[in-house]
Amino acid sequence: MELRQLECFVAVADEANFTRAAARLHVVQSAVSSTIKSLERELGTPLLDRTSKRVFLTDAGAALLPRARATLHAAREAADAVAEVRGGLRGTLRLGTLTSVRLLDLAALLGEFHRRHPGVVLQTSALPSGSQGLVEALLERRLDLAFVSLPGSRPAGIELIDLTSSVLDLVVPAGHPLARRERVSIGDLAGLDFVDSPVGDGNRAVADRAFAAASVTRRVAVEITDIGTGVDFVRHGLGVALLPRFALRPAEGIVICTVHDADLDWPLSLAVPDDHRPGAAARAGPRAPGAQPPTWMPGRRCGSGSLLRTISRVTGAVSPRPRRK
Repeated sequence: MELRQLECFVAVADEANFTRAAARLHVVQSAVSSTIKSLERELGTPLLDRTSKRVFLTDAGAALLPRARATLHAAREAADAVAEVRGGLRGTLRLGTLTSVRLLDLAALLGEFHRRHPGVVLQTSALPSGSQGLVEALLERRLDLAFVSLPGSRPAGIELIDLTSSVLDLVVPAGHPLARRERVSIGDLAGLDFVDSPVGDGNRAVADRAFAAASVTRRVAVEITDIGTGVDFVRHGLGVALLPRFALRPAEGIVICTVHDADLDWPLSLAVPDDHRPGAAARAGPRAPGAQPPTWMPGRRCGSGSLLRTISRVTGAVSPRPRRK
């Protein structure tokens, strides 16, 4: 059994499609198909059920998949360790991110990392399933680190380091009955139609928890994948919305109100599997020089300590303590 075979198998399992797997591996589809067939012959059993539209794992394939991921991860760690000894940090840092992370300048952060470690390949990915999907990818070892928003208790198997937060404010159309008020109660929102993110996103979880805690019902009439478009949906009368304060500016056609009696704190955290020692590339989160506040981290919790130090701490420079139990 070769690493190349396992890499092809994992790619097909992830993509559920031979064509997409081939594109991901930068090879022709016939090469992926022949490699999978040779692996199945070697193991003596089919690993994949192929249909005209999709590929499914057999029971044997489902049993192999987590072990194949672990084997590939171990191979990457071995290569990283050798590169580290030789003095030139190599490898891949697989970073999960939210579709909207405006609380920090991700490009500036990764630019700083790249300047310090130009031999490291940076792979970023955002999942449509939001923070919950990122947690699953971490636990399955498809990601090394992830920026997530997870209100409430810490998920099993995940280490969380708080970075910053933003309050969710109520946005209503200019002609709405609540538009005349600067502060509202969560009870005032009962029965209103909302524009919100899909289940699994952090801001949706914050809102759902707040309404459940207050025993207030609401209806999500429109789901959006980019919170940056929420104001436009409200302006055009599709509902009211709870949106993070950092994403809001005074604008024509909408009014912003504070919900004074609910916990609407939207947290941003760095997540890593708590039983996983990341490879050298992931452990090398660079340290910020001196005590200068990072320009890419305007949030209030990290302050001059900087997110770069937080990445170093959570990825192996210093053993972090769990944020929540």
